[in-house]
Amino acid sequence: MKISVLGGGPGGLYFSILMKKANPGAEITVFERNRPNDTFGWGVVFSDKTLGNFAQADPETHAEIERNFRHWDDIDIFFRGTKITSGGHGFCGIARVKLLAILQARAESLGVKQQFQHEVADPEDLMREADLVVAADGLNSLTRKTFGEAFQPDIDMRRCRFIWLGTKKLLDAFTFSFKETEWGWFNLHAYRFDEHTSTFIVETPEEVWQKAGIEKMEAEESIALCERLFADVLDGHKLMSNARHLRGSAMWIKFPRVLCRKWHHRNIVLIGDAAHTAHFSIGSGTKLAMEDAIALAGTLTREPRVEHALELYQAEREVEALRLQSAARNRMEWFENVDRYVHMDPVQFSYTLLTGSQRIGHENLKLRDPEYVGLIEGWMAQKSGLAGRADVPAPPPMFTPFRLRGLELKNRVVMSPMAMYSCKDGLPDDFYLVHLGARAVGGAGLVFTEMTCVAPDARISPGCAGMWKAAHLRAWKRIVEFVHANSSAKIGLQLGHAGPKGSTQLGWEDADEPLREGNWPLVAASPIAYGPDNQVPRQMTRKDMDRVREQFVRATRMGIEAGFDMLELHCAHGYLLSSFICPLTNQRTDEYGGTLENRMRYALEVFKAIRGAWPQDRPISVRISAHDWAPGGNTPDDAVAIARMLKGAGADMVDVSSGQTTREAKPVYGRMYQTPFSDRIRNEAGIATIAVGNIFEADHVNSIIAAGRADLCAIARAHLTDPYWTLHAAAQQGFNQIEWPKQYLAGKAQLERNLARAAQMALVA
Repeated sequence: MKISVLGGGPGGLYFSILMKKANPGAEITVFERNRPNDTFGWGVVFSDKTLGNFAQADPETHAEIERNFRHWDDIDIFFRGTKITSGGHGFCGIARVKLLAILQARAESLGVKQQFQHEVADPEDLMREADLVVAADGLNSLTRKTFGEAFQPDIDMRRCRFIWLGTKKLLDAFTFSFKETEWGWFNLHAYRFDEHTSTFIVETPEEVWQKAGIEKMEAEESIALCERLFADVLDGHKLMSNARHLRGSAMWIKFPRVLCRKWHHRNIVLIGDAAHTAHFSIGSGTKLAMEDAIALAGTLTREPRVEHALELYQAEREVEALRLQSAARNRMEWFENVDRYVHMDPVQFSYTLLTGSQRIGHENLKLRDPEYVGLIEGWMAQKSGLAGRADVPAPPPMFTPFRLRGLELKNRVVMSPMAMYSCKDGLPDDFYLVHLGARAVGGAGLVFTEMTCVAPDARISPGCAGMWKAAHLRAWKRIVEFVHANSSAKIGLQLGHAGPKGSTQLGWEDADEPLREGNWPLVAASPIAYGPDNQVPRQMTRKDMDRVREQFVRATRMGIEAGFDMLELHCAHGYLLSSFICPLTNQRTDEYGGTLENRMRYALEVFKAIRGAWPQDRPISVRISAHDWAPGGNTPDDAVAIARMLKGAGADMVDVSSGQTTREAKPVYGRMYQTPFSDRIRNEAGIATIAVGNIFEADHVNSIIAAGRADLCAIARAHLTDPYWTLHAAAQQGFNQIEWPKQYLAGKAQLERNLARAAQMALVA
């Protein structure tokens, strides 16, 4: 088999090593445009886990890397004059030029041919001569450009500029430092990678870079600026560049996020940065390339048919690459928006940095560094108003109290509003008493009703709950009184109007599709049907708007009489008020259409009306769709503006959901996938938020709350399968300072004994 490898970086060399080991008879040639010892980076970072993968793939290479790396566990974070250290992270650094030398020597020993200073003008030439071409030609891949139509790359040029430098200052930890200047914030990523040198990357948003005048500076001037900014870290040492062939501002580059839809074409395949990139803040570009090499060599060894082997390779690696790229995107966006978090206390600032990728959570940090997590939990307890006692450890963040106006919640867990489609004529029966009562008894700090409709024609389906007549009030009052009498949970009433998504079948039938018979007329911002089979709603007149607004006020007053502790206005998911806010469903030409301010006008009218009727000591939240996930729809930028308008109108909290405003929506799902929207709204608009969306583990809640990405977390489907989700989460974390129903205390003791026994057995095993 004849194999040509285009690019002599770590990915290409490592593939050639592994493939030659597996198939000694293969003729493998690596073509590299530079000289053997040329390199334009400084250090490379690997995690302990990645090193374990290398040990399995090629023990000889792993042993040589181990002999030359610098290992450390700590991360130091410098912010506003404070240094915070978190340990147990397990990194190793090695000079990129040394890594290349190790891989070059190992490849040569196995018989891999290496041609340096060899410029390949057209990858097609290699494809004609070889059975397989492996394109490891990096970020600016010639192969990707040549066959762009086949690979279908998605390239997103990011907003920060960065410069990659080195220094003889030997750092003892992976170091992050943040400096505020007259132009804005600069970030430092730095780490030691050998006995003599540390990598030193300085990053700042493009607009700050321009304000500082760096684009007009010579190379020496911009390096001197970095030395001044981070003089405290450098401690008198100078910064060095190995890219002085680049003039002036060209040393400051932008990061392109690259992801190809397809990684192979005929007999050529992409690996590493040619196929996908991961931001340097997560330190995984070289890791990804070398693990691509492991996977590709493995599939080619198992499957002799090249074309099929390349398909298997992409199938195997694509999910991991997407997962890592998602984490890298989260971390990258954190650094792009440092000014979003600079209002935080240094303790919380450090935590939100460390968990910014959403791959590392509270429990993982606790395993790495229990002392650091103790610092976080103590700070959270103090911030939440819990008096510290030396003999009582601080609770996990999810079990800290939360206050909003006159409302105090015992913890940060919310049972999310979820439609049960089980009412008759809007009347909640004993099912709702058991459903809501069980979740309140089950430990949640706040339980919400499903979207409770303000009129018969406001319902999503014939089974939806209502609040428009005296019988509804009496039924809801019975439920509220049960919650208050049998638990310390609070209960909230979510009010809404289905608008264009009304008159549809029950959720377990053909959801969102119209009733087979008995449909009622619909109203909306504009005469736009939700789907091809849904009826076209009538565009609301001023008279309609006045009528519906008063229906909301009537339902609000009934909610007061029923005794609800909190109110939520539903302005999301394509329902009536959402149909005004979303530009895809609002095509009005009057003062209620057009600009975002106009589209928000009616929702704000309704909100102000219910705020005026609702007691001043009780809070009101508003659920919004923070992203329409469709071209031309609202974006997260719009969501921040929407939240600011709601805050200005007197809203206390935003319940941050997304999508469901149009059938054209294409959400990107994943764990906690809507939490970044909550993060932006909370920290940019300065209003309390509820995070919701695929949050199902206690670790998710602890991480979100401690990082300041939300003030409360709404648990939805996990509450459907476990009414006692919160009590179980407390027991699993060893937190016994939580109220259980006295009738169930024997069960609490049994559960805690079982969990303690299971933990002991795990240690023995």
